[in-house]
Amino acid sequence: MSSSDENPRPPPVAGVDGPTPPGKPMTVERKLIDEGAQLLQSKKPLSQMKQHLCSFALYSHDLGRQIQAHHYAARINQDVLQCAVYDSDAPSAHLIRVEYIVSDGIFETLPAGEQKLWHSHAYEVKSGALMCPGMPEVMQRQELKGLAKTYGKFWCTWQVDRGDRLPLGAPALMMSPQEVQMAMAAPELVRNRDDKYKVSSEGIKESRKDMAEPLRVNPNADYWRLHGKGFIFSLEINL
Repeated sequence: MSSSDENPRPPPVAGVDGPTPPGKPMTVERKLIDEGAQLLQSKKPLSQMKQHLCSFALYSHDLGRQIQAHHYAARINQDVLQCAVYDSDAPSAHLIRVEYIVSDGIFETLPAGEQKLWHSHAYEVKSGALMCPGMPEVMQRQELKGLAKTYGKFWCTWQVDRGDRLPLGAPALMMSPQEVQMAMAAPELVRNRDDKYKVSSEGIKESRKDMAEPLRVNPNADYWRLHGKGFIFSLEINL
């Protein structure tokens, strides 16, 4: 089963609520049980998600498709983060992706073949594509100047932008915006986000001009740039 499909390409999705999954509305009994669980149970892993990061992502197998991505990040240590990624910041948002982020030091220890599955964050940060909603830019800089020197591995499990009502098919590898025409963030997505959070991505970019960035981005990251196309993965099931 290929991660690509024959469905016609939909227009870019700008962080709106995705398709409604099949299923019956929750009963009163179900809601009461959930509310009771919320009061009685600990959710320690979720409480470690301290930050909300918003950016854009491209499908590796189809670089013309982009989506707004809302990362809720938990820092495991100084060098490793894990993120649950949603298609919006609404209460009804879909959990559609997961991203792992590592420091440049850890990335350099990975095998070359593994490195090709990761993307760099330097341009994403410096361009203003990556931002922290609701946080003043002066505070964002303290966090993002470190993220500019990291790499991410980003898998999509639910392609809501093509209208999927459930997670279908194999996971798709995602890439970050880059300073090349085929992979720059779509203007309509940027404008939609700027309007929502009352920010200026161009202004953010200007404020980050002096932010330090890696002296060298490992060429194995963003590997698709060498070929102008990304990766297509196949899933084989042997019973």
